[in-house]
Amino acid sequence: MLEIIIDTIQKSPDHRITFADYMDLVLYHPEQGYYSSGKVNIGSQGDFFTSSSLGADFGELLAKQLKEMLDIIDNYDFFTLVEVGAGLGNLAADILNYFKNKYSQIYPKINYIIVEESTVLIEEQKNNLNQFNNISWKTWEDIENQSLIGCIFSNELIDAFPIHQVTLDNKQLKEIYVTWNDDHLKEAIADISTPKLLDYFQLIEVDITDNNYPENYRTEVNLKALDWLATVSKKLKKGFLLTIDYGYPAEKYYHPQRYQGTLNCYYQHRHHHNPYVNLGQQDITTHVDFTALEKQGNLLGLQTVGLTQQGLFLMALGLGDRLAELSNGNYTLPEILKRRDALHQLINPTGLGGFNVLIQSKGIEPNKLLTGLKQD
Repeated sequence: MLEIIIDTIQKSPDHRITFADYMDLVLYHPEQGYYSSGKVNIGSQGDFFTSSSLGADFGELLAKQLKEMLDIIDNYDFFTLVEVGAGLGNLAADILNYFKNKYSQIYPKINYIIVEESTVLIEEQKNNLNQFNNISWKTWEDIENQSLIGCIFSNELIDAFPIHQVTLDNKQLKEIYVTWNDDHLKEAIADISTPKLLDYFQLIEVDITDNNYPENYRTEVNLKALDWLATVSKKLKKGFLLTIDYGYPAEKYYHPQRYQGTLNCYYQHRHHHNPYVNLGQQDITTHVDFTALEKQGNLLGLQTVGLTQQGLFLMALGLGDRLAELSNGNYTLPEILKRRDALHQLINPTGLGGFNVLIQSKGIEPNKLLTGLKQD
C-alpha cells in the first residue's frame, strides 16, 4: 500500500495529493484498499461493529418502516429496495426474511438491489444471501435515471467517503495535502484544490474564516457526499431516501471549538486519530454533515421528511415492545441478557442510538408522517 501511495504522489503535480485522494487509496484501492481487499472485519472480533451485526432486530424494525413507505407509495406491482454498501449482507437478510415471514403476499414483488463497490464484499454477500431469488447486484451505471420506485437506504456509508481536509492559515481557507519527504508520509498546506470547497461552505452557510475561528482550525469537507446525492436523486423516480449515520448539523460540526475536525481511525476495536499508520488495514471515517445532505437534497428535488436519532427512530417502530417481551418467560436467562444488551446498544444515546436518521422523499405528497419519525 505504501508503494502505491508513494508512486501516486510522485506522479502527481507538485508531488502531493489531496487527503481525499489518499483516503480513497487506503480504503478503496482495488487490491490493497481496506474495503476492497477483504480485510474489513465487522463484528465483535473485527475493527468495528454496526447495528446490523448485533442481531436481526435492527433490520426487522427498519423493514417495518420500509413497509410503511411501500404503503404510502401505493404501488404494489413494483417496489424496489436499494441498499448502498451492504457490508456482509446481514441487513439485507434480516429485511428480506422479515418481509417473507410477515408480508408474504408482498415479498415476491420486492426487487432488492445492492450497490457495492468492493468485489470481495460482493462475493461474500452473494454467499450469505444465496437463499433469496429477488436480489441483484448493480452499479449506479446499470440503473436508469428516473427508474426507481421505492427506497434507497444506507447504514454507515457516507462516513467512509473520502474527504478533503482543510485548515485556516492567516484567515484563509487552505487545503491539507499528503506528501512523501525524508522517507515519511507528511502533510503540506497549500491553496485549495477545487473551488467546490468554497461552494460547500456557502451551501451550508458557515464562514470558517470568521474571527470566531482560531488560527490553524482544521476540519473536513465531504464533497463526495454531495456528488453521491446527485447520483441517487437522478435514479429515484418516486419514493424515499433513508440515510443512517453518525454526524451533526453544520452549526455543530463546524463549531469553532471543534478545531481538530472529526476524523477517526478504527483498528481492532481501538480508535485513534492517525490515518498514516496501518495502511490499508484500518478503517478511516469522519462524521457526516447532515445540513449539507438536506440543503443539497433540496437543490436536487428531494424533500426533507424528517431527521431524528436512531434510538428514537427504533423506539417509535417498536423496540420498546421487544424489550418488554423478554420478560414473558419464553427466553432463558443467558438469552435475555444477550438480547437485552443488543437492544440497549441500538438505542444508547452515546453510541448507536445517537446516530442520525435522515429521511428524504421525491414525488411523495408532503406531510406523510412516518412512524419512525413520530416522537412522544
